[in-house]
Amino acid sequence: MDTLEPTKKHYMSWPVIALIDFVTIISFENIFYPFQNQGLSVVISWIFLLFTYVIPYALISSQMSLTFDNQAGGLASWVRHSSNDTLGYWTSWMYWVQSVPYIVDVSNSIIVSFSWIIFGDNSLDKRMSTFWFGMLTFVIILIFILLENRLKNSLEILSLIGGGAMFIMSMLFVLLAGWAVMHGHHIATQPFNLGAFKPSFSLNYFSTTGLLIFAMSGAELAAPYVSQMRNPKRDFPKAMWMLAIMTGFLTIFGTLALAMFFNAHHIPHDFKMNGPYYAFQLLGNSLGIGKTLMYIFAVVQALFMMAQLAVLLDASSRVFAGDVADRFMPKWLTEKKNKSGRPVHSYTFTVGLSLFLLLLTGTLPNINTIYNWLLNINGIISPYKTCWVFFAFVAMRMHQERYHSDYVFIKNKTGALTVGWWCLIFTFVCATLGFIPQNVKMGTPAFSHQLIMNFITVFVLFGLGLILPWMRKHEEKKNKQ
Repeated sequence: MDTLEPTKKHYMSWPVIALIDFVTIISFENIFYPFQNQGLSVVISWIFLLFTYVIPYALISSQMSLTFDNQAGGLASWVRHSSNDTLGYWTSWMYWVQSVPYIVDVSNSIIVSFSWIIFGDNSLDKRMSTFWFGMLTFVIILIFILLENRLKNSLEILSLIGGGAMFIMSMLFVLLAGWAVMHGHHIATQPFNLGAFKPSFSLNYFSTTGLLIFAMSGAELAAPYVSQMRNPKRDFPKAMWMLAIMTGFLTIFGTLALAMFFNAHHIPHDFKMNGPYYAFQLLGNSLGIGKTLMYIFAVVQALFMMAQLAVLLDASSRVFAGDVADRFMPKWLTEKKNKSGRPVHSYTFTVGLSLFLLLLTGTLPNINTIYNWLLNINGIISPYKTCWVFFAFVAMRMHQERYHSDYVFIKNKTGALTVGWWCLIFTFVCATLGFIPQNVKMGTPAFSHQLIMNFITVFVLFGLGLILPWMRKHEEKKNKQ
């Protein structure tokens, strides 16, 4: 007689969790735009942020994840259960909507990586109009939404391949750059001394710090996966420490390696878009192997960006409908789900808002400007979302006797609140300063154009969150009739 065997639960190991988070937080290209904005002094910024922001951020996320380990909504659940339903809803909306500009940005990066694989140079801006660039970006988003719901374990597979390969390529670049300099390669940034690392505390310096926060934030994305770990009390903090170490290594040593090949005082105008490919091309030339490393990196970058897109679409859809007070959300948005249990209409919203952003970018003169503007938008919206992580932590620690966690970050209540408030205020100020457009001269028509676009984008993306509760109330009135 046949007997039914119980299905074994599939557990995720802590290195996999760390890589999944690493995929969404930092990539090799994330060190390029801070280098262009702040020069070699950004090394000091990275070191300062690593110890005063990134490590506390990761460990705060550990405590919050283990305190609310039975909640499916991640950050939205943290805020909801540490404060109230209304703030929980707003967190859910801001968390979801902040991923849209990043999804568009990542899709753009996929196109750029394939252009380097196909053409082997930086000619994309000359070969493709802004219209077709936007159309192709839109198609990539649609394709990934369709594929993600059909590929079993695609998230883990893409994250392991993409995250692992990118970290290896990043380490390879740093090590080979050091080897090249020790064997006679001329350091491009001169003078290369302590004075070159001194920050210039200008308005531009502070207005670009939001991009550093954007590059390093996202530890809370791992929260929904706590329930999929065999021993989260022991292993989840390990994943967060691994995440912080990987982030610190890439940002600090990666920037130093860039200074070996690029003059920090004279950086190419398309450095944010094409810089990573220039870097591996220059490294390959220095080692006498031509474009080989550049092509390898372009393939890894394409895989890495596809992994990011998969993680973003998966995690953001879970947060959006996972744990939100019923009175705020229309039934049509949360009830209809696909076979994987993901809300179908969160993808509909993603497509619609992506199209809105692509129409806005159509008013910009070229692909390089589009690429830079989307990065700057992420430097505003993403830090505003990150504020909720520290708000939830402060709210929870103010009434810590109500909550139990297997892991506590800073047992002293005053010390924990001090760190929490510091992270919250610092993040909010940097996000607000991010409204100032980058890479354009203040007072020019281009500056005014991008400033207006920044306000419109933030107003529309965050403001749409007001409509959903109204739709829910209208839905309830209609049902009562």
